[in-house]
Amino acid sequence: QVQLVESGGGLVQPGGSLRLSCAASSVTLAWYPVAWFRQAPGKEREGVSCISPKDGMTRYAGSVKGRFTISRDNTKNTVYLQMNSLKPEDTAVYYCATDLLRMGVCDFNQYGDWGQGTQVTVSS
Repeated sequence: QVQLVESGGGLVQPGGSLRLSCAASSVTLAWYPVAWFRQAPGKEREGVSCISPKDGMTRYAGSVKGRFTISRDNTKNTVYLQMNSLKPEDTAVYYCATDLLRMGVCDFNQYGDWGQGTQVTVSS
C-alpha cells in the first residue's frame, strides 16, 4: 500500500515562501509521475505541478509558473514543492499524488494514490 505524507504547510504572509514535502514509503517515487494538486474551499481540485520519472520533466499550472518549483530528492524518496511569492489565492489544501500504474510523462489527470493533504494559508 502506497503511503504519501505531505508536510510543510502553514500560515504565511503574502509574498512569503513555503516548501512542501511529499515523502513516500513502500514505493520509489523516482519511478512514477508525482503531482501536486490543491483544493480551495468551494473550488474544484486543480493540478499545480508535476514531475515525470526518468527525465524529471516538470509541468506547472499557469497560475504558479515562475513562482513554484517542483523537485525530487531520490536519496530521501521525497518530492518537494517550493512556493515563492505566495498570494492569498494560493490558499488551499495541497495534496501530492502518484500512480503505480503509470510510468510515463506526468500530467494533471487521474492519479490513484494520494496523501492526506497539508493546509497552506496565505494571509496578512
